Amino acid sequence: MDTPTAPKPGAMLHLRGNTLSEGDPVALPLTQSSMYHLPGDWTGGPSYGRVDNATWEHLEHVLAYLEHAPALAFPSGMAAISAALFATLKAGSKLLIPSDGYYVTRRLSERFLQDLGVEVHQRPTTGFAEGGFDGFDVVFAETPSNPGLDLCDLRAVADAVHAAGGLLIVDNTTMTPLGQRPLELGADVVVASDTKAPGGHSDVLMGHLATRNADVLQAAREWRQFGGGIPGPQEAWLAHRGLETLDVRFDRMCSTAEVLAERLAAHPLVQAIRFPGLKSDPSFELAKQQMARFGFLISITLDGAEQADAFINTCPLIRSATSFGGVHTSAERRARWGDAVAPGFIRISVGTEPAEELWSAMAASLDALLE
Repeated sequence: MDTPTAPKPGAMLHLRGNTLSEGDPVALPLTQSSMYHLPGDWTGGPSYGRVDNATWEHLEHVLAYLEHAPALAFPSGMAAISAALFATLKAGSKLLIPSDGYYVTRRLSERFLQDLGVEVHQRPTTGFAEGGFDGFDVVFAETPSNPGLDLCDLRAVADAVHAAGGLLIVDNTTMTPLGQRPLELGADVVVASDTKAPGGHSDVLMGHLATRNADVLQAAREWRQFGGGIPGPQEAWLAHRGLETLDVRFDRMCSTAEVLAERLAAHPLVQAIRFPGLKSDPSFELAKQQMARFGFLISITLDGAEQADAFINTCPLIRSATSFGGVHTSAERRARWGDAVAPGFIRISVGTEPAEELWSAMAASLDALLE
């Protein structure tokens, strides 16, 4: 997919640099202050650390460039998701969420939104449009789904949701703005965990929300300001640092994933595999239409939990960890968190290791289990 609004990574790197004066630092300064000098009557400048911070505001400037829409930073992906939902729902609202998406979104909806009078419904990603969207005030989609990597047709869903009078929020965590552009496909709001590939070094929690809907943007901004769910300056600085290398990391990770997926699919120990870039994958044709890359996540199924754990824990180039998107290849059995997957189901997040070196290590661990 190629769109006129696709971000240019070179221009992103120099967004701040092209505004500098002589003697200004090239690296983004860290503004670590809760207070600002305010003599006399307030005239509209920075006022308090819960409301204003130059470091996170520049992070938002970069995120807005990537999304081609105003953006707000949050201290985690779930904080961004919470802001999007609480900014658009009220008692009596009807919400649709994926039954196979990130489980914490479901937990939030079931544990808190339902108790506040929101009617919550769930559907699987592959059949997300079945039954239509009449009566839904907000539809929350995730594609590719985490961890199953199923897809739904974002443009078709957006058109149908809008025809029914609803608003569409899309979680784009698995793809980043470089791999998929939900707003260009008709979504009203995009949310993401920047803890993953945008941060990229497994050392920061961060999330963001982007939208061209001024009312939603203002409501989310007020939710953050009044609720206090703000990003820390140090964390914003780390996330900005990560964004500066996102293009090169994402390209390497996606390219390596394409190589690994083909080889994993051919390995006799792998009972099932999902990767949108495989021609045999049921989502391949749709992925070609709505994604710029096929991503860096691969799911495979081995013969039970014991075999899956053995593969993960004996491969020297795989870290056994939850989350994904870092420079280190990582993997985990998702059944341990209660996802509705087989005991031997593994989500693999491909890192930035050289493809042949990584495959050699993975193949050796798999082959050892055949003996």
